[in-house]
Amino acid sequence: MTDANVARQMSQRFRGYLPVVIDVETGGFNPSTDALLEIGATLITMDATGQLLPDTTYSAHITPFEGANVSESALAFTGIRLDSALRQSAAITEEKALSELFGMVRKAIKSHGCSRAILVGHNSAFDHQFLNAAIARSGIKRNPFHPFSSFDTATLGGFVYGQTVLAKACEAAGIAFDNEQAHAACYDTERTADLFCAMVNRYRDLGGWNLACREQGIDTHDDDLY
Repeated sequence: MTDANVARQMSQRFRGYLPVVIDVETGGFNPSTDALLEIGATLITMDATGQLLPDTTYSAHITPFEGANVSESALAFTGIRLDSALRQSAAITEEKALSELFGMVRKAIKSHGCSRAILVGHNSAFDHQFLNAAIARSGIKRNPFHPFSSFDTATLGGFVYGQTVLAKACEAAGIAFDNEQAHAACYDTERTADLFCAMVNRYRDLGGWNLACREQGIDTHDDDLY
């Protein structure tokens, strides 16, 4: 399968949307008042056999926006230390992080022949709300993501494996999960990407994508597709 044909199949798989896994770590549960502290994003690609694979990961420590709330209970849960010298030297503004991330996402959208990105997250509504709030605060006008649709791996994990907790769903999928590294945006987004790909690929291997192709009148015997 040529690169062009891989891109064509990816663009067809999710109706023109490119899945991008997002995980955020925050200072609380309210996206309007609580700080965005970390963001991780893993791009999804496809190989020549039609299997989804995690691709490049972006991650950043975020400087809390002016007046942001950061609760001690949130810090205790995530293990984030705001006074860490490493964090203080690496942290960037929401606007800079989103600008870097969206540049990477737009290039991936173009290379895969897609029209827009769609957020994939574990309990995706939470990540989506914080992402949209940060976009609004930053005054970003060109958002590459669908503004409200998403794929939720907690729901999918419950459906496929009977597990809604990320660590448990990964275990059921045969994906190694280190609880010591959990609740860091970079780690969680990579494991969520592994889980999402495992579930979509399993569905395809069982004939699901094959059946979807037949319903759409796509020739499943076309070498360009499989």
